[in-house]
Amino acid sequence: MSGETLGIDHLGLTVRNLEACRDFFVECLGWTQFGGNSDYPAAYVTNGHAKLTLWQQKTDGAGFDRKANIGLHHTALKVPDEPTLKTLFDRVADWPGVVVEFDPEFSGNGPKIHFMIREPGGTRLEFSYDPR
Repeated sequence: MSGETLGIDHLGLTVRNLEACRDFFVECLGWTQFGGNSDYPAAYVTNGHAKLTLWQQKTDGAGFDRKANIGLHHTALKVPDEPTLKTLFDRVADWPGVVVEFDPEFSGNGPKIHFMIREPGGTRLEFSYDPR
């Protein structure tokens, strides 16, 4: 029965500031915006491998709490090698509105290396390289 689904088509994220979040993905990470919906509003972005729908939060609700809210804990993006991970961290850590949760470090005992941030729209993102 595993053939009934083929993986994730896209991931939808509700964000505090759509413009800042879209700019982070497009200008900082080099993704491409391939559409949107001005009525919602929303922006659709991709890096050629993954697609995200970024939805503007309608009301000023509670902020994200990974330990209290049901649903998304974080989104993890993989990178091709350790030098790219470190270069990406330097660029992302200096981006306006980004909050660094932790610098690149081993995940558990390794060999996977990762770092965690909150992007300007409030979503928790993990970036990781796994040599296995």
